[in-house]
Amino acid sequence: MTHAATTPATGPFPQGFLWGGATAANQVEGAYAEGGKGLSIQDVMPRGITEQPTEGPTPDNLKQTAIDFYNRYAEDIALFAEMGFKVYRFSIAWSRIFPNGDDAQPNEEGLAFYGRVLDELENHGIEPMVTISHYETPLNLARGYGGWTNRQLIGFYERYCRVLFERFGNRVKYWLTFNEINSVLHEPFMSGGIPSPRAELTDTDLYQAIHHELVASARATRMAREIMPAAKVGCMILALPVYPLTPSPDDVVRTMDTAHASYAFGDIHCRGAYPGYLLRYFRDNGIDLDITDQDREDLKNTVDFVSFSYYMSICESADPDVETGPGNIMGGVPNPTLEASEWGWQIDPQGLRVVMNDYWERWQKPLFVVENGIGAKDVLVEADGGLTVQDDYRIDYLNDHLVQVREAIADGVEVLGYTAWGCIDVVSASTAQLSKRYGFIYVDRHDDGSGTLNRYRKKSFGWYQEVISSNGAALR
Repeated sequence: MTHAATTPATGPFPQGFLWGGATAANQVEGAYAEGGKGLSIQDVMPRGITEQPTEGPTPDNLKQTAIDFYNRYAEDIALFAEMGFKVYRFSIAWSRIFPNGDDAQPNEEGLAFYGRVLDELENHGIEPMVTISHYETPLNLARGYGGWTNRQLIGFYERYCRVLFERFGNRVKYWLTFNEINSVLHEPFMSGGIPSPRAELTDTDLYQAIHHELVASARATRMAREIMPAAKVGCMILALPVYPLTPSPDDVVRTMDTAHASYAFGDIHCRGAYPGYLLRYFRDNGIDLDITDQDREDLKNTVDFVSFSYYMSICESADPDVETGPGNIMGGVPNPTLEASEWGWQIDPQGLRVVMNDYWERWQKPLFVVENGIGAKDVLVEADGGLTVQDDYRIDYLNDHLVQVREAIADGVEVLGYTAWGCIDVVSASTAQLSKRYGFIYVDRHDDGSGTLNRYRKKSFGWYQEVISSNGAALR
């Protein structure tokens, strides 16, 4: 690709920039018990992270049908192509391939489904980007093994990866090992398949689970290079720029400590070893992990690029009387200079430029923005003889964030691409609602399960189409 520093701030994006969108299997596919699929943790999370998991599937779980991508993928991919997508990031549901996670042989029906999805993408000239594990741990691995707290999951994950690489390795160039790997600290069941309530888990439990994921990620990276030497493997982290609430050095140090909590997992993926500040944190807090010499050797298999989600920034304060924000899913102190979305997530486009510069300078690996967007309550209206959504708020949000991606590129950051989150309406991961909509495409389905599942182009559909066709020149 053209080196990013040669691209002027007001001009188009680099030649070959990968524009597109992103979804996750559990939020779009539906067909939760079809095609030989086993249960995943998502099948017992009918309220997302807002309530405790249920014993088994319940009929009020919107993800059982979701937006029926399982049956409508060809129609949806055609709409992505109409927008001009160069890349589509999607996840493979682990329990479609290994229904129980520990099965000896893969489920051929599941593999065939993803083969058909790849066929459609290839027919439209869209590059696939596959997330191997996106909050979809097979339920049996969670409840039968304790999720990623159990070292045995490394082997099950390796078996799963080998099947994917051998089956699809000549068709998929970009692979992501784990979605938002650092989120295990905040949402252990959704992110790590750990069935114990958060309050009952020690920090050792959580960091041991992440360690197992990091080893599994590194082994998958090594395996990918052996089986698919032309492929690129990336980590995926939840980006969260942190600002001190005041210039007080105490606030600055607190900010540094919070930032380290996110940096750590990128540092390990990119540098191949645990950073000193994290080892100190373990010592200071009595965290004693089982890390073998083989683990340390495995971790040296570092990633080719860094992908990340970006939705918000936070502030930090050392003052115990300063209240943290209820809306920001990652905690922190609300920034008094920023506005927030309907769900309380603070909106900070410039934070995206800050984090991109930060990551590039820290790791010197190409970046890929694989999630960014705003959840909002869209209203379907009649316009120009058809139904649409006048979502100027979404256009404004995405435009302002993409301008900051352009600025980061002008700063010299190497950026491979940008995939808007929930490019078609999805069931929300955090709340399991459909009313929290992200997409360029409206799906007629509602929180009570009603609706036709018909697809409608929103106003943002045409806007993104123009942004892609102009390679970013249409941005304001």
